Amino acid sequence: MTSAPDFPRIELPEMTHENPSGTTDAWFDRTMHMDQYGARLPFGSLGAKGLTHRFVELSGADQGQELDVLDASGGYASACLGAGSPVVGAALTRAVAEAGYVTDEIHSWERAKLLAFLFGEGGLWAERFPADQYHVAGRNSGSEGMELALRLALEHRFDHRRLRPAEGRGQRDIVLAFEGAWHGWTGGVLPLLNKRHYRVGLPSVAAEPYGFTVRHIPFGQVDAARDFFARHGDRVLAVVVEAVQGDAGIIVPPAGYLREVARLCTDSGALLVADEVLTFAKTGQFFAMTDEQGPIPTDVTVVGKSLGMGALSTSMVIARRHLTVRATGAISTSDLRPLTCAVIRAGLEHIQSEGLLERSRELGEHLAKRLDEELVTPYPELYTESRGAGVMHGVELTRRAADRLGELRETMIRSGVFVEFMGGAGRRSGNLRYVFPTMRVAPPLICTTADADAVVERLAAGSRRFLETHA
Repeated sequence: MTSAPDFPRIELPEMTHENPSGTTDAWFDRTMHMDQYGARLPFGSLGAKGLTHRFVELSGADQGQELDVLDASGGYASACLGAGSPVVGAALTRAVAEAGYVTDEIHSWERAKLLAFLFGEGGLWAERFPADQYHVAGRNSGSEGMELALRLALEHRFDHRRLRPAEGRGQRDIVLAFEGAWHGWTGGVLPLLNKRHYRVGLPSVAAEPYGFTVRHIPFGQVDAARDFFARHGDRVLAVVVEAVQGDAGIIVPPAGYLREVARLCTDSGALLVADEVLTFAKTGQFFAMTDEQGPIPTDVTVVGKSLGMGALSTSMVIARRHLTVRATGAISTSDLRPLTCAVIRAGLEHIQSEGLLERSRELGEHLAKRLDEELVTPYPELYTESRGAGVMHGVELTRRAADRLGELRETMIRSGVFVEFMGGAGRRSGNLRYVFPTMRVAPPLICTTADADAVVERLAAGSRRFLETHA
């Protein structure tokens, strides 16, 4: 395994007889925690600091062996400040002691400080989302945030008092989504996915006249979008789009594509809902719905994952003020609770003051070059191409590698690096090529150039090891 002097062994308490590192029967979560994967990885985590995690083998000949593993995933891309961040720790400690726990029914000083920091005069996001034009809500997760976004779109065509479609909006019954899209697991957003595996046998949307139809078109194909709006624009209620498709394989759309989709929505009267749950703070800026002309206008934007700084699961829905729901129709236990607001504000202030987004832009260029030179070019048997921006990159697998994805991932961990794999877009229409599963390389924002180099070196070592084992 490639050595990494910049990553000294993390110091954790010695394991006791109540928590031994090497015996399988001590890891009670292996049998008690619901297995949603079919088979979990055969490793346990003993703790982490920064980008370094201490894993232990839980079975096989090497049972009990400990591994120092570099994190290139950020915990489903959520822990943007890594493990053990003193900024997050201090915010949690202060908020628990001082901030209280009022719900959104009561105004909160912690909530007020966060929203003023973001949307008040001179606020961090005030130029993109002026306070006189937008309002916000919080949820537990990105999936729940997307459900609220979809609810806002549906309620927009609805007469809340008479409980029927509003005059002139009843014909808008199409929500346009994209092939390969991922917007979450929860029931309300399942229709937005065109992957039958996740939808079959589960509840679908309500029947007409109060339901809606989801249609899917190829992502990144501007002619397909224009053609759809030319034929159905008067029926489109909303378009739901990822700025960069995540689960489809880190698919970055062509320059100008997202702005053209926004124009088509504006011209037709449709709403534009941007799913930035994954892309938030990952592409070298807070919002990936941005191009050389500046912010791309949206009606609803949902951010999550990194928003909770790896300590909390949370999301934020930023919507135009005229988009709302019937009274008490969207109350949530988790709507911007004081503790959540304190952690978000402390983390965002830190990201801003330390210039972590600017640094991630430079890191992204370096990482893209290294992934291409050290993985794609020398190992064509395993990888087809690399793509991405900032600290969010994808290395697409070949069929050979995809067929043994589980073994490849375990090999990478034993080579000292933890990565996640996206499902890939599979077969798409519009003569687009098949997209195989993709290795997501998305380290936390605290990643340095030296860290990135070590990650790529270990990925290369894992690739060699995999090929030697499966020659």
